[in-house]
Amino acid sequence: MAKALGGKGARVSVLAGVFAAGFLAGAWSQHDANAQLDGLGKAAGKAAVGSAVGEGGALGAAAKLGTTISDLEGHVTGLQQNVEALKAVQSLLGG
Repeated sequence: MAKALGGKGARVSVLAGVFAAGFLAGAWSQHDANAQLDGLGKAAGKAAVGSAVGEGGALGAAAKLGTTISDLEGHVTGLQQNVEALKAVQSLLGG
């Protein structure tokens, strides 16, 4: 039993050592990211402001949502009428 515990302990120690070595090597050689995103940030800001102004902001989005919901209600009503017509045809056919 002592041999089994010693073998497991050795494996755990080796794995911990490999992890620690990799961690330290990665931390030591890590470089800070120095991306040049000045133009990207300005372009994204302009696009956000342009879309908010063009769409009316949150109010414009809410208005679009209301229009979409009313359109969907119209489509559902049309589908219900189609289902009723199909049921009538099915009853005439004896189904």
